[in-house]
Amino acid sequence: MANIFSGLENFGLGELKDLDIYNTGSTDKKDSDKEADKPKITEADLVFDKTYTCPVCDNEFKAKAVKTGKVKLLGADSDLRPKYQLVDSLKYDAVVCPGCGYSALNRFFTYMTAPQAKLIKEQITVNFRGIEDSGEIYTYDDAIARHKLVLVNTIVKKAKNSERAYTCLKIAWLLRGKIETLPTDTADYNTEVAKLRAEEDEFIKNAYEGFTAAFSKEVFPMCGMDENTVTYLVADLARRCGKFDEAGRWISKVLVSRDANERIKSKARDLKDLIVQGKKDNA
Repeated sequence: MANIFSGLENFGLGELKDLDIYNTGSTDKKDSDKEADKPKITEADLVFDKTYTCPVCDNEFKAKAVKTGKVKLLGADSDLRPKYQLVDSLKYDAVVCPGCGYSALNRFFTYMTAPQAKLIKEQITVNFRGIEDSGEIYTYDDAIARHKLVLVNTIVKKAKNSERAYTCLKIAWLLRGKIETLPTDTADYNTEVAKLRAEEDEFIKNAYEGFTAAFSKEVFPMCGMDENTVTYLVADLARRCGKFDEAGRWISKVLVSRDANERIKSKARDLKDLIVQGKKDNA
């Protein structure tokens, strides 16, 4: 074939004289090679140290948080546990003051009354030994420990039942996340999984009890959720507790609700099928 690029040497580009007009693959890297050259994004790349001011002791401190808009939502479990790409954002929802031990979910951290602060100081701070910096990220064990500290704080400060229930739910989700990521070569893997599942079930049970108690006493929105969403959630928590008749009653409220949107009604129909199947399996 004639050298159609003769003369390129005059520009110092003689090495490109053998280019094929419609096939540049010989000189360009393959897409797979380009992807391999890209630096891999890690969990540490998606978190940063956020500054907080403790409403109990006025201490300014930093805690790890997920960068807004950097994490992609992949889906959710039937009990609304969100699943994200590359990082489980749930691990970073508990904020712990390293000075006095006051801890809360991000949503509730700044809400503090004087009587509540007094209770925290008298029952938490006097015994608090501090919390270790766990490095670039929080492991599931770090996150579970932090959330359990949050739960203790909700009890001490006499928080609403919904806040206590929501915290229990978050801990259950973290335990589930730990199970899903537990290496199969872990010593006594099956025993460890069974232990974690039992603990998850216990927190699911406590979340169910807390939300049902809150339903008749508190106003909506509750923990950022409207009434239909909480009703749906309680239905699934009841199902997970093996209370299928209760679950059926709760989910029926969503299905007949006039102000429930199609998204939550669609989820409710799917959940109703799970409830029916669960009842058959346990008959």
